[in-house]
Amino acid sequence: MATFPSTLAMILAGGASPALSVLTALRSEAALPFGGKYRIIDFPLSNCVNSDIYNVAVLTQYQPRSLNEHIGIGRPWDLDRTTTGGLRLLQPYQARPGENTAWQEGTADAVRFHLDVVREQNTDVVLILAGDHIYKMDYRPMLRYHVEQRADVTIAVRSVNPYEVRRYGMVTADPDGRVTYFEEKPRRTRSTLASMGIYVFNRQLLIEWLSGPGKTQRDFGREVIPTMLEAGKRLYAYPFLGYWADVGTVQAYWEANTALLAETPALDLYDPEWVIHTKSEERPPVFFSPEAQVETSLLSDGAQVFGRVVRSVLSPGVYVAPGAEVRDSIIFTDTVIESGAVVDRAIVDKNVVIGAGAHVGFGEDNTPNHEQPTVLNTGITLVGKGAQIPPEVVIGRNCVVYPYAQPRHFKQKEIASGTTILA
Repeated sequence: MATFPSTLAMILAGGASPALSVLTALRSEAALPFGGKYRIIDFPLSNCVNSDIYNVAVLTQYQPRSLNEHIGIGRPWDLDRTTTGGLRLLQPYQARPGENTAWQEGTADAVRFHLDVVREQNTDVVLILAGDHIYKMDYRPMLRYHVEQRADVTIAVRSVNPYEVRRYGMVTADPDGRVTYFEEKPRRTRSTLASMGIYVFNRQLLIEWLSGPGKTQRDFGREVIPTMLEAGKRLYAYPFLGYWADVGTVQAYWEANTALLAETPALDLYDPEWVIHTKSEERPPVFFSPEAQVETSLLSDGAQVFGRVVRSVLSPGVYVAPGAEVRDSIIFTDTVIESGAVVDRAIVDKNVVIGAGAHVGFGEDNTPNHEQPTVLNTGITLVGKGAQIPPEVVIGRNCVVYPYAQPRHFKQKEIASGTTILA
């Protein structure tokens, strides 16, 4: 068996995610809650340590505060090390005095900003990971495959529906696994192998490709991978057969959360052999009153239910008052749903108050959101962090309530489907 090469993992967690609307108004996608108690970043971090990779860098940029606070020094993942390895949080910076911008403009550009870290680590390979995907993966077989094939770059791939190819970089490989063609988000392709955004690069090749005069390629999928292929580098495709979800849209995020409610979910969060670690809060146990009704739902520590919860995911500290009902929804930490309120097919952010008798997600009118029609058009209503929904207000489908909206921002009691409430 090929040896397991020494590895530096770099998790790209800094991109903005406009397709998630107000859910990423105050946080990066990697910091978005998932499955009640977790954050999306927990999955690649846990995959690393479960794969015996303890040399990890997280590259941030957009709205990093929530992500930084969650990761801290890496203690939940046993990455708080003071000698070799450990966790580094890497921020964008002004590379040279007098530049007008310090922002990274793509995945490769983000790594280029931190090539000094890559040089210092002196590892065999660099494992590039996306910080915004939900999956469980042992990276060691892929790393061994990379060594066995004497590859310059190895790309993790999975089969996708032909109708989804425009969302991914599509890979064509020969019977031995060597990549013969790569196209970023094509309209049509004969291949059904999609890049997962997981790459193994030989460290020295990565340094040489991204550094030096005239090296301006900014994105791995659009530029680096195709030009390496054209230059005759040895690129190989590594097939991954497990569960993997790109939750970069509201619908995909909602579906991935609600899929956890299946009797046998594709993503097993209860596997003692592959624990998903996270920053845990000291919360009391879940409480159900004698009148509470809970059906097919996930509830996190500190949740208190006096009303009815059906096919929903509740984060820590959520309070559902007597007579309130939550259906087909995802409710973030410390949100309060007051007496008689109804939340139906909605995603409600942290520290929200749904006033008594209010109805969020009402009716059958699925008019797309007027401001974001391509983002919200499947009937899901979003309520941003810290918003306060007045009592008795009725909010339709595909609506958006911005973070920290107050009762004064609601000019009427009935909010039509497709409406946006600004704060």
